[in-house]
Amino acid sequence: MGKIVLIMSMSLDGYIEGPDHDISWHQVDDELHQHFNDMVRELGALLSGRTTYELMAGYWPTVDADPDTPATMAEFAALWREKPKIVYSRTLEHADWNTTIVRDVVPSEVALLKEQAGGDLGLSGADLVAAFLRHDLVDELRVYVHPVLVGRGKPLFPHPDASIPTVLRLTESQAFGNGVVLLRYA
Repeated sequence: MGKIVLIMSMSLDGYIEGPDHDISWHQVDDELHQHFNDMVRELGALLSGRTTYELMAGYWPTVDADPDTPATMAEFAALWREKPKIVYSRTLEHADWNTTIVRDVVPSEVALLKEQAGGDLGLSGADLVAAFLRHDLVDELRVYVHPVLVGRGKPLFPHPDASIPTVLRLTESQAFGNGVVLLRYA
């Protein structure tokens, strides 16, 4: 059975995007991009919210048609198109590139997805992450901390609902040459 794995980049001060959805501060070089490619290749499917899906669908389907696209990005484009994707949205009517639309996060349906996935399920998108966390559906967190202070924007963990802290167990850390650090928790 696969796990639900939260996969998100964030600034050192906890933001996944700055004002106006700015992610220009993400420091993704070839080494980190290859790491992402290798990770996505092993996933059974990608789970995202509508906003994340639309951002990805607006860029990745054709970026590798440009001969000047770096090899790691071209590889990711092919991976993204072929990887099964589940987008959670109450408003999206149509989605391409091996994508299924699901209207609501239903724990029993997520449990079935985990059984059928053929690998771990990569979870992204702040609002969807919050819903999965509320339902206690996240098995692992892979947080990529970028060495940047953004100051404001959308935080990864906006409003803790629990009256007691959630204790996590560090299972891995990895520093990349560009200063990004992967923190992997169970």
